[in-house]
Amino acid sequence: MNPHFAPGFTLPKRTLQSAIGLALALAIAGSWLGIHAYGMFVFELTWSNWPLALALAAVQCWLSVGVFIVCHDAMHGTLVPGQPRINGAIGAVLLALYAGFAWRQLRDAHFDHHKLAGHPGDPDFDEHNPADFLRWYRTFFRRYFGWRSILFVHTVVGIYWLVLDIPMVQIVLLYGLPALGSSLQLFYFGTFRPHRHAPGEDATDFADRHNTRSEDFGTLASLASCFHFGYHLEHHRRPDVPWWALPRARRAGVGRVESIEKVPA
Repeated sequence: MNPHFAPGFTLPKRTLQSAIGLALALAIAGSWLGIHAYGMFVFELTWSNWPLALALAAVQCWLSVGVFIVCHDAMHGTLVPGQPRINGAIGAVLLALYAGFAWRQLRDAHFDHHKLAGHPGDPDFDEHNPADFLRWYRTFFRRYFGWRSILFVHTVVGIYWLVLDIPMVQIVLLYGLPALGSSLQLFYFGTFRPHRHAPGEDATDFADRHNTRSEDFGTLASLASCFHFGYHLEHHRRPDVPWWALPRARRAGVGRVESIEKVPA
């Protein structure tokens, strides 16, 4: 049986898929921008409202993950199917706001990840440390957070602190920590856990050439952890499926269907 399809699983028509994708993207990105604006320009951090500040930071971290997943759908053209310019425009704007990332660079790197998943040359994989979280994350961070991102973040922080006189502790808590935390969350649940090698394991132990696995999380836990990106085998087998449809793809058996062939690493 073809591993990329499963009986009983089909995507909605393009118009409906676009409507759902754009509505969810607007909710996620709008909430993310709204909390950021509130945290920087309205909220005043005091000793009495630290619990609220921590709650805002946690929600903002999760929404930051969601913003990146929306951009990821745009890379695959699943945000607005059949409209590459709209996907590109939305993805470019959100990635720039997220951390000054370049749209084409990240899109091309992600396509390389799909072509070379778990092999040398995969920009998301550390073939020298396939079981070491910290070393792999360091490699991951160096590859993606280049001078452009560093310049962007320093510029934003400088304006907030030196021009708008926002306290540094507030900037760190409500801007810096959610951004850094979301990168850790994305890496841990969306890259490390799906592609890592357990002790004594190598690429031949994965289901197929995608060299990845899926989590056994329920739908709510999957949403909370990484917007269903933990259903990673389903995503690699069906990159045309948007993030919000991955639970249905999993239930339909996209990740359980046996591959026709075992492609060695």
